[in-house]
Amino acid sequence: MGEALLRQVLGRFPTGVVVVTASDGAVPVGLSVNSFTSVSLDPPLIAFCADRRSRSWAAIRRSGAFCVNVLAEDQEAVSRVFATRGAEKFGGVGWSPAPSGSPLLDGVLAWVDCRIEAVHDGGDHEICVGRVDQLGVERDDGPLVFYRGGYGRLDV
Repeated sequence: MGEALLRQVLGRFPTGVVVVTASDGAVPVGLSVNSFTSVSLDPPLIAFCADRRSRSWAAIRRSGAFCVNVLAEDQEAVSRVFATRGAEKFGGVGWSPAPSGSPLLDGVLAWVDCRIEAVHDGGDHEICVGRVDQLGVERDDGPLVFYRGGYGRLDV
């Protein structure tokens, strides 16, 4: 089984797109993620996977807390900036601090503020389980979706 075939097959599963943010001291950090999922309602747990080579993930892990920002269908540009290594990610993106101090991005559909509960090995990625401390809905529009290597919208 090759990596290309694995990407091709797994790319047939549509996912939502989120930006996970944190504060590394006074410096905001973040990365785009499409491996976000609910884990448990009691206790309230979520999870996402991050490339273990990512400097943004290393900073988020060090911080011990993070905010998951659920992107709306009109936020593809935000996702692309946060997916680019070395980009000035917060230059053109407005935000305010979530309860944890992690950046809560302007215009998102919803947010989930968490503490890191556990980090597990996941091959070339790490699986982060977060305990939900606070969360909220910001607006009621369509989500940004990733499918077959590209962005899309969900018609409901």
